[in-house]
Amino acid sequence: MTWNRWKNPVKALVVLAIVALCLYAALPLQKKIHLGLDLQGGVRVLLQLNPTAEVKSITPDVQNETMDVIDHRINGLGVTEPQLSKVGGDRILVELPALPSAKSQDQALQLIKTVAVLEYKIVSPAVMQKAEAALAVIGPSPRPALCKTQKAACDFINRGAYDASGAVVYSGKDLKGAQASYGQAGAPDIIFQTKNPKKFLALTTANIGKPLGIFLDKRYISAPTLVGPIADSGEITGQFTVDQTTTIANELNAGALPVSITFIENETIGPTLGKIDLTKSLYASMLGLALVLVFMIVVYRLPGLLADIALMIYVIMMFGLLAAAGATLTLPGIAGFVLSIGMAVDANVLIFERMKEELWAGKTMRAAVRTGFARAFTAVFDSHFTTIVGAAVLFELGTGTVKGFAYTLFWGTVFSLVTAVFITRFFVDVLVDNDIASDPRLWGVKPEEVGILAKAGT
Repeated sequence: MTWNRWKNPVKALVVLAIVALCLYAALPLQKKIHLGLDLQGGVRVLLQLNPTAEVKSITPDVQNETMDVIDHRINGLGVTEPQLSKVGGDRILVELPALPSAKSQDQALQLIKTVAVLEYKIVSPAVMQKAEAALAVIGPSPRPALCKTQKAACDFINRGAYDASGAVVYSGKDLKGAQASYGQAGAPDIIFQTKNPKKFLALTTANIGKPLGIFLDKRYISAPTLVGPIADSGEITGQFTVDQTTTIANELNAGALPVSITFIENETIGPTLGKIDLTKSLYASMLGLALVLVFMIVVYRLPGLLADIALMIYVIMMFGLLAAAGATLTLPGIAGFVLSIGMAVDANVLIFERMKEELWAGKTMRAAVRTGFARAFTAVFDSHFTTIVGAAVLFELGTGTVKGFAYTLFWGTVFSLVTAVFITRFFVDVLVDNDIASDPRLWGVKPEEVGILAKAGT
């Protein structure tokens, strides 16, 4: 008796707490819900990982290491919410939403595939003079047309100076960090810190007065003369632009890619197209939801209204989940969301039809509610469970936007089961237990139809 007295107030508190928590998590929607690149524009790149002499096969560890390096590089550009995911056993999907310009897109793509291996060599004065003279001719970033007319200078900078120098005495793997900066003359340069100050101190002490050649991906950068010992930090100077110092510093901080990569697909979606898709999908979702709400009220009257209220709570719960989980909403994700709304309506339709049958069998309103929910639960649970399993498998095996569809379908189906079995039942119990709505006509059954099956002996 005690539970029967307090069950509805307790359920009311639970429902109110769920709604309040979800609203707190989801509002404001513009700031809390992240949109995928198909809705706000961006770049989607599919990368193929290729084995090398050092890495004979692509393993999950190699995939993870490559993803970590790419993630560090992209984050260095300040890209908002980059998404990286595995595709099969040897591919990676990179999604970069909301890149501001074509220049940023080109810079991001170049940064993804750059090897970025920093090496130090002791070079002879003759090699240094020849390399500096070549730089004076072609500049730090020569155009392809210039390299056709100044092929010798480009070849010497790109590989000749590296081959003409001695062994590697220090590498980028020994660096702790690097930052873009400005030198004493105001020119852009790169400040770096070493992991092993003793090793770098011994190296510079033993070669005071000699040029220390700095090579990035075997390309000559500069060769400052060591005028004194360097221990924990140093400076890389050269004919850099501001963008180059930022890019190189990001590459050094991220490290080198463990394997070579190939671009298989490169898709760019403009922000205008994404905005149009978002607007149309939202209109379609609202229209579909409105039609469902009207249909339920027209056909099922009072229980239809209660189902509509439960459906609105379901929508709030879904937005709360997306915001709290930091999920990215894509166009297929919206489709999964709308599809799960249909699942929620189906569950209520099954329950209400079972309640009608119980009233036709001559049961009282309270008995019809209790028996109707109990007998409909098996069918409702089975239909939802099969969809949940299918969505889970799709999420596990799918990639990219397929995962977005599976994610919203999975949780939408789970929430629709909860709202149909728990929240709708709560609303019905409140009205029936307190004799607020005991007239069968409010539940879609005419007074003369009550007990019609029992009278007919069915």
